[in-house]
Amino acid sequence: MASPGLQSHFDDANPEVQEPLPQLDDIKVDYHPNSQIPSTIHHFADFSRTRPTEASVPRNHAPWEPFRTRLDFEVAEIALEAALTAEQTNRLLSLVHRSARRDETFTLRNHDEVRELWSTASQRFTPFQVDIVSVPYQNKVHEFDMHYRPLWDWALDMLRDRRLAPHFVFDAQRLYKFNGTRFVRFIDEPWTADAFWDAQSRLPPEAKPLAFILYADKAKLSSFGAQKAYPIVCRIANLPVEIRNGTGIGGGRIVGWLPIVSEDSEHAGKSSFVNFKNAVWHEPFLKLLESVIQISRTGYWFECGDAIRRLLWPLILILSADYEEQCIMALIRGLKGKFPCPICLVPRDEQSVLSHELRLRTSAESEETLRLARAKKSKKEREKLLKTYSLRDVENVFWRMLLADIHRALSFDRMHVYHGGLWRHHLWRELQFWILELGREAVAQMDANYDALPWWSNLTHFSKVVGVDFNDSSHHEDISKMAIFAAQRILRRSQSKLGYLLLRCIRHYIDLDIYAGFEVHTEDSIVAGRQALRDFSALMDEYILKSQPVTGKDWNFPKKHASSHLFDDILAKGTTQNYNTKPNEKMHGPVRDIYHNRTNFKDVATQILRYDHWLLTLTSMRSELDELDEYNRNANLPTTEDADAENPVISVAPAPCTHVKLGSAQGDVSFASLEQSHADDRAFVGFRIKLNGFLNTFFPTNDIPLPDGKRIHLQADNKITEYKYLQVNYESMVDWRQCKDLLRCNPEFFGSLRYDCVMVQTDNQPFFARLIFMFGCSIGETNLSLALIHPYDVGIGVHNKHDADLGLWRVRAKPRSSPEFISVRSIIRGAALASDPGRQGDYFVIDTIDADMFLRVKSLQVA
Repeated sequence: MASPGLQSHFDDANPEVQEPLPQLDDIKVDYHPNSQIPSTIHHFADFSRTRPTEASVPRNHAPWEPFRTRLDFEVAEIALEAALTAEQTNRLLSLVHRSARRDETFTLRNHDEVRELWSTASQRFTPFQVDIVSVPYQNKVHEFDMHYRPLWDWALDMLRDRRLAPHFVFDAQRLYKFNGTRFVRFIDEPWTADAFWDAQSRLPPEAKPLAFILYADKAKLSSFGAQKAYPIVCRIANLPVEIRNGTGIGGGRIVGWLPIVSEDSEHAGKSSFVNFKNAVWHEPFLKLLESVIQISRTGYWFECGDAIRRLLWPLILILSADYEEQCIMALIRGLKGKFPCPICLVPRDEQSVLSHELRLRTSAESEETLRLARAKKSKKEREKLLKTYSLRDVENVFWRMLLADIHRALSFDRMHVYHGGLWRHHLWRELQFWILELGREAVAQMDANYDALPWWSNLTHFSKVVGVDFNDSSHHEDISKMAIFAAQRILRRSQSKLGYLLLRCIRHYIDLDIYAGFEVHTEDSIVAGRQALRDFSALMDEYILKSQPVTGKDWNFPKKHASSHLFDDILAKGTTQNYNTKPNEKMHGPVRDIYHNRTNFKDVATQILRYDHWLLTLTSMRSELDELDEYNRNANLPTTEDADAENPVISVAPAPCTHVKLGSAQGDVSFASLEQSHADDRAFVGFRIKLNGFLNTFFPTNDIPLPDGKRIHLQADNKITEYKYLQVNYESMVDWRQCKDLLRCNPEFFGSLRYDCVMVQTDNQPFFARLIFMFGCSIGETNLSLALIHPYDVGIGVHNKHDADLGLWRVRAKPRSSPEFISVRSIIRGAALASDPGRQGDYFVIDTIDADMFLRVKSLQVA
């Protein structure tokens, strides 16, 4: 039975047609009826999101033009990327002239010529333009500059690009994966979710939705924030996330630069002045949208990069923004309004309760409310009606777009709601409060516990956290992932009942955050995520009730409430990677760099946007150049890059992907030398004899013939090869893509011991272990990759209440003198384990390192 909100499409099948039975993990694709494409079923290994295309010659055999030679372009490319000054550029050109090879011409003369060529080259893309926007306030008309690219023209640049054509998806889809019993729907990209499907249902049959994702937010440019930027970034939801959220062609681009109203102490806080500032947001934004507003009513026939004409219909599917920006977009009154949520009408004093069924806002209702308010005779009556719904007396630019409901487009922002919001400013501060209540020793222990946690890829290692103010939300995400393991021995129930209750709340918060970050959601994971939200909400209600008399904290704030819309957003618009502000805010850094390196700090918008436009041009030209070189290499033609170079690039077929790969070979060592050099380590006692026993069992078990049919007897002078690095490739349980762990078994990895842990497959339940020694050896014609491991598989029995309360999975080490040999092929993936200071030899699996490990430990807990 499909979960509520996820429709099953088995009723479309014709019972008279005998189709082959599906296989485990088969993918079924149901296309929107308007597409007139029949449903398809693919074997998992054959399923691809990209449309196949015929091999073709590059669209441009001189992609460096208008630069006269490739060398000219590549030198200018370096100068632009490095943000060289005019004087530095001229010096570089002088050096190149002096050293240029005779077989390649270099013609650039000076910095001014380079700038002129970039200006010429950049004409291939829609340029920025500036319009003056007039907004009245206090009987005076105020004028502002709005820099923007006409949004539709920018979109057409993308649509005509042949390189992107195979990646565009124009028809809504519903995807299913066969679990052995039924097809289970899954959602990831916007076109696999409900809003895209519903939008296509409202269009003429031949029309294709072209969905925009828009982001806007202020950013500091100068160190003290006196100079600010206000970029608008656009992405096209019809492109896959790895392109859409990337930095190359097809990635997000600045399409507008909003004006900023200077603060005025005389008018600060006045309702009329706040309305004026909101109007100065919406009126300029109209300039950006004007080109698509009319087309959103009529559609637009266009021949795309794949030479197919389509009737394209623009819609704003997603608005990505933090809470403050969402209030401006929705034109609500924010924190102090009666209804502070831009999506629903939750009362201000009920935001901490997540179990209520709430009435959703709609654009039609908001527009009608403003119309009725403006019909009132007095300003007081107008304000009273608008305050009833927490609306502002400003017309919303998004009301002009067909198929755009501003309140449905606004989306859950995981970075600001969770990592930089609920965690950073609330749960983390509360946790530090209870740690500090226990005194200095507890604070020192907390920092020491964080420092003792293992290093892990893509996870920041902290030596001190309590009382440290981290500005980066990514740091707070990493702190939250480790909090349970660092605090579990400090905030015991017997020492701090409320601190322990908070720790249980944090465990549920982390579970919820991990579900929120899934790159793919299935019917089942959405059910599990909603349950995690209910569990978190119920436990937080208990904590708030019991802790408020002590802490006095008010938990009624929007970022506590926002979770109520999380899974509805996933169903409607796909997973949170589609609307998280994180990839957009990463663009602030390059803008800040341009400000510092490429402007004279005056009229900065014009200078920054010109340079950004040139970088877009550079990215496109470099892509075409790489494409041409690849074509020439595959055709065995000399590349334009270096036809007669001494060390030409040779194109070779990639090595087949294997599950595991050993690296960092240390040379051959005899068994005698190995045992002698590790004489003080009980794990190496009888290494050779134990290996003989392992191999004589391993060969028959795996149907490998013994050499000459005889038992294996390795001698003391036989040699093996030691390795200190292991790459493990595995399929993620979340999105079924290939992932990899890079593991170390090294006594001096950057000056420190590094012996990583692994998850090992058995015929029954997997177990965890620590790598001790990795090596390769040859037995007859058989080459083996093996590891000596320290197993953590001593039976625990019934897990105690403390572990269950905090979602901890405890493992216990065997004595060091009881190591085991395994084939590295039996390693499922790497693992991170945190020692339990309360019991020597006990460890907790850090299931929060990534979503895959989270699901693997969940499966162990329910086994």
